[in-house]
Amino acid sequence: MLPQPTPEPAPLNLEDPRASAVAKRAFFKIADLWGLSSDDARLLLGQPGRSTFFSWKKGQGGSLSRDEFERVSYVLGIYKGLQVLFPDNPQADAWIKKANEAFGGRSALERMLGGNVSDLHAVRTYIEQVRGGRS
Repeated sequence: MLPQPTPEPAPLNLEDPRASAVAKRAFFKIADLWGLSSDDARLLLGQPGRSTFFSWKKGQGGSLSRDEFERVSYVLGIYKGLQVLFPDNPQADAWIKKANEAFGGRSALERMLGGNVSDLHAVRTYIEQVRGGRS
C-alpha cells in the first residue's frame, strides 16, 4: 500500500479571532524583547489607534486587518531569521538597533519604522539573503 500524502495545512483564516490573538501575543512578545517603545510598536503595526493598540497589548480587542497580519508576519520572519543567524538570543534581539551599511548606516529598526510594509519587507529580505535560505 502506498503511503498517504501529507495533507496541506489549512490556510490561515484571518477572520478567526484566535488567529489575531496568537498574532498579537507573538508581536508584543517580540516588541518587548526588542525593547520597542509603544510608539515604535504602533508604527510597525501600521498606526492603529492608541486605545486599540493598548487594548491589543492587554490581550483584548478585535481582529487584526489583513495589513496588520502582513506586518506581524514580517516582524515574525525578521525575528526568526535573526534567531537563526545569531546563536545568542540577546545578540539577535539587539541587532535591529545597530547601524548597518545595508540600510545606509541606519539600523534595521530605523528602516522598519519608515511606516510602510515595504520597509518591513526590505529588512526581512536582507536577513533572508544573509541567511542564504537556512532555516
